Amino acid sequence: MSRIGKTPVNLPAGVKVTVVDQKIKVSGKNGELDYILKPGISVVQEENLLKINRKNDTREQKSLHGLTRSLINNMVIGVSEGYKKVLQVIGTGYSAEVVGIWLKLNIGYSHEILLEIPEGLTVTAEAVPRSQKSKLGIQSIIRINSIHKEDVGKFAAEIRHCRPPENFKGKGIRYEGEYVRIKPGKTSA
Repeated sequence: MSRIGKTPVNLPAGVKVTVVDQKIKVSGKNGELDYILKPGISVVQEENLLKINRKNDTREQKSLHGLTRSLINNMVIGVSEGYKKVLQVIGTGYSAEVVGIWLKLNIGYSHEILLEIPEGLTVTAEAVPRSQKSKLGIQSIIRINSIHKEDVGKFAAEIRHCRPPENFKGKGIRYEGEYVRIKPGKTSA
């Protein structure tokens, strides 16, 4: 049996789960998420635990077993705590700001980059005060919050893709806590 799939999902206080036919709905203090179960996968609720079962031991059912458990666990965490990612904009003259439904990035190109903020995400961008700028030269911090883990990660990756950190000066957009190995430049002989 799948090690991930056979682990029950713990339901924290305040999270309600309803299973009707093949549709599971999870609601909590942050919102509500739903998921349609694949054929052969079933969910049984026992007090504050959810157990995910599969119909047989075919390769497809085994893979769906662990996947379904992970997705349901992510839904439970999302509606109870939520997910967040923090990105740092590093580089002289670089900036980020939220304008309506758009995230505006000035990151060293001849033009500004506008990214539309997907529905359901809360994005904030703040400039770092000059007195608090670190040795790295962080110019702005972008915070992404939502109850849906996939949306948070996807939008954060889309932002980072606009200007990934380069290896010589470290300029670019990186995740908070991401390590970027800085290469030595050319030395004169």
